[in-house]
Parts: sequence; structure tokens; C-alpha cells
Amino acid sequence: MQVKYSYLDRQFMDVKAVLADIEALVHSGDFTLGKAVAEFEGRFGGAIGAKHAIGVNSGTEALSLALQAVGVQPGDEVITAANTFIATVGAIVAAGARPVLVDVDETHCIDVTRIEAAITPKTRAIMPVHWAGRPADMPAIMALATRRNLPVVEDACQAYMAAIGGKAVGTFAAAGGFSLHPLKPLNVWGDGGIIVTNSDALADHLRLRRNHGLRDRDTVEIFGVNSRLDTLQAVVGNHFVGLARDITDRRIAAATRLDAGLARLAPDVRIPPRKPDVRHVYQIYVIEATRRDDLVKYLLAQGIDAKVHYPVPLHLQPAFKPFGYKAGDFPVTEAQARSVVTLPAHQHLTDEELDYVIQHVARFYGR
Repeated sequence: MQVKYSYLDRQFMDVKAVLADIEALVHSGDFTLGKAVAEFEGRFGGAIGAKHAIGVNSGTEALSLALQAVGVQPGDEVITAANTFIATVGAIVAAGARPVLVDVDETHCIDVTRIEAAITPKTRAIMPVHWAGRPADMPAIMALATRRNLPVVEDACQAYMAAIGGKAVGTFAAAGGFSLHPLKPLNVWGDGGIIVTNSDALADHLRLRRNHGLRDRDTVEIFGVNSRLDTLQAVVGNHFVGLARDITDRRIAAATRLDAGLARLAPDVRIPPRKPDVRHVYQIYVIEATRRDDLVKYLLAQGIDAKVHYPVPLHLQPAFKPFGYKAGDFPVTEAQARSVVTLPAHQHLTDEELDYVIQHVARFYGR
């Protein structure tokens, strides 16, 4: 049996309806900020209770533009999680700021108790990461940020439809950035991103900024960039945005089945804690495991597409040398990097395939 990590072949088995709408777009010539973009933005934001959604060309750009919109400038510092993907800190650097890393806790999200110690006079924003679709502790982060008068931008690139107490991630802070990358639960056929905000002023600024600062064809109000969500990608997105709740429900069901089957393998397998009021959408399904590298090799040999996100933490990457971090600075992140395993858990897997994964993880540990 083959249990794939990627589900794109199953998701796009029948694309006739999408292609028909793309053909109509070609005939219309409505390629740049076309009607489909506004429709997609409205549906995307409406589904999570955001007043405004602004389509841009990638999740990374969504974060970078949002940081700049809340006032981050060259020379500033932005606090974020040490275990995140390079795009998070890439967005901070693109905004001209210095990324300041904070270790994570057992949930794989930023350890809120460590944020305060990382704040300096140069800190201009906090950017928590809803890693793997698991919400960071936004109520605690927002309380701290309010007390310290710091704006927050949520890196929700992996977490569309995730929520805490029914409130969607991306809507707690001044702004939130989402990715539409093909391997995100709500995806398009290339790169794309969305910024959500409930601020009229921020939304107006971001709409100008993504389109060269143009208020209209002949009026340039600010210096902007070219970061428009392609109308073609919005056409694709409109076919799937209405399915996002069902997609994430099915991913949650797959993860729940894996949790139930793997729980008996403790202490060799550790499942991160699940909180009842947190909607974790499992952009990736991650466990921690002993003998991780041998386990991954074994699973791959059985046709199970296991992966590691991410084996080398950011602070130990060559690009981070100028920031002066060293091994041992973030012990939880480093320990997790040695033990995390990503197992297939997407919406297209059958119960039989999920049980096959459980069976072989258990077999590896002699259970």
C-alpha cells in the first residue's frame, strides 16, 4: 500500500469546472484584480469572521506587508517562534527588521512565558505562528501585547479555519497572514496569500500597498509594491473556499483516528496535548518519536510517506549566523527537531490507509 503525504492527485482528479471558469477568464481578459479576486476575498474573510481580506501574491508577502502596515521599519525587532519555517523570518527580514526568536513549548507553538524576556526597546511587533495548524495561545499573547503596547501579526499561513473558543485565528490581532500554497488545506494552483484585518485603515493601506500605491489608474497615494493575487488563482480558490470547513473537518477526523491508534505507543510516541476549546486543523500531523530517523526510514520502506518538519532549526541554519544564535539557545525547539515526525493525515485518506500507518508505527516499536 502507498500512503502519500501529497493529496493533489486526488483533489484534482476532476477539474473540468475549474478549467471552464479559467477559459471564461481568458475570454474576458479580466486578469488583474478581476472580479473573481473580490469574490474570493469576501468569501475567505466571511468564513472566518474577518471584516477585510486582501489578496496578495504569497503567504510570505502577506506577513511582510502586514508587518510594515503595523509600523515595522528597518532596524526594528520582531519576536517570533524558533521552530517556524523560513518564510516567517524571511517576511520579517523583508520588512527590514531583525527576527528575535523565542523557544516553543510542548504544543509546538511559541512559549508565551518566554516572550516578555525577549522584548527590548527595539521590539516593534510580535508574530506568533500557528504551526502545523495548531493555534498559539492568542488570548495570553494579546494580553501581553496590549500591556506592552505592541502590535501583533498572526502567522496563520498553516491554519485557515483553526480557532480558539470559536474565534478564528488571524482575527485576534491587528492582522493575520494566510498562505494558499498547493499543500495548504485551502489551496490554489500556485502561490497566493491573504491578509485579514478588522481595521478599515489597515485594509485601505494594504490594498494600496499591494498595487503600487494606486488609488485609481492615475493617482499614486503611497509607494507600493506589485503583490496582487492573480485573478486566475482567485478563480481556483473560489471553487474550494466553500469546501474549507468540510476539508478541515475531515483532516481533524483523520488526526483523531491517528491519535487514538498511536496513544498506546507511549512513551515511544508522544502526541502533543490537544485542548478541547482549540480547533487544530492539522495542516501537518506531527508526533514526537524515539529513534525518529530509523522510524522514518522504516515507514518509507512500507510505502508511508513520512517526513520531518524541520530537522534543522532556523537558528542553526547558515543564514542565521549574523544573528549570533548557537546550539543550546532554544532547547525545546532543538529537542523537538530531533524527534518530530510528520505522518500523512489529509482529507483524502481512507480509514484503511490511516490504520495501515498506525499498524506500521506500532510494528516498528514491537507492539
